[in-house]
Amino acid sequence: MAKLRGKRPKRILVVDIGGTHVKILATGHKERRRFPSGPGLTPRQMVRGVKELAADWEYDAVSMGYPGPVRNGRPAREPYNIGRGWLGFDFEAAFGRPVKIINDAAMQALGSYRRGTMLFLGLGTGLGSAMVVNGTVVPLELGHLAVEKKTFEDFLGAAAFEKYGRKKWQSFVERITERLVAAFQIDDVVLGGGNVKRLTTLPKGCRAGDNSNAFLGGYRLWERPRP
Repeated sequence: MAKLRGKRPKRILVVDIGGTHVKILATGHKERRRFPSGPGLTPRQMVRGVKELAADWEYDAVSMGYPGPVRNGRPAREPYNIGRGWLGFDFEAAFGRPVKIINDAAMQALGSYRRGTMLFLGLGTGLGSAMVVNGTVVPLELGHLAVEKKTFEDFLGAAAFEKYGRKKWQSFVERITERLVAAFQIDDVVLGGGNVKRLTTLPKGCRAGDNSNAFLGGYRLWERPRP
């Protein structure tokens, strides 16, 4: 679990690394910027791209949403949808700033949080997932759990939409969300990610997230603990 902790710097650069794009936003700015990521993106290329894109922004610290598991503030496994070399990479040295790293879905979940126990499902290239329980982030890796020799990601990821079509894909979203809500006793469900817009209606009890919430989550990473 990752609690909200630490003194918040005055200016924070948030980096949201996705399977298609790397998106950035900094304190005091309204327009986010982005550049393509893709299956060959290495951490060194990512840092170079971010620094070039943010060259005219000032920032004291960096929050990074990583598309894979994070343990003790470090990537715990190489990502599925981008390049390799992320394990053991020194991000603070590369950026020249303090860096906090969190799973990308967990960062968006943190920015989406309102109350109680919230489940976040990120419908994007793959399937991101996280919970927030009374302000504490609980990263999950539900996308890679096996179901009938397939994973949740095989049913809810972007490839599933292309394979099965909108109607069947939406039924998968509804059925799997319902089961997860029952299993975790959820108070609130947020469906985020770029493909949430492909849903014709939201499943009962769910609300749509916004990709901009990832940046709010990145800012919240540096807040002091709640009393």
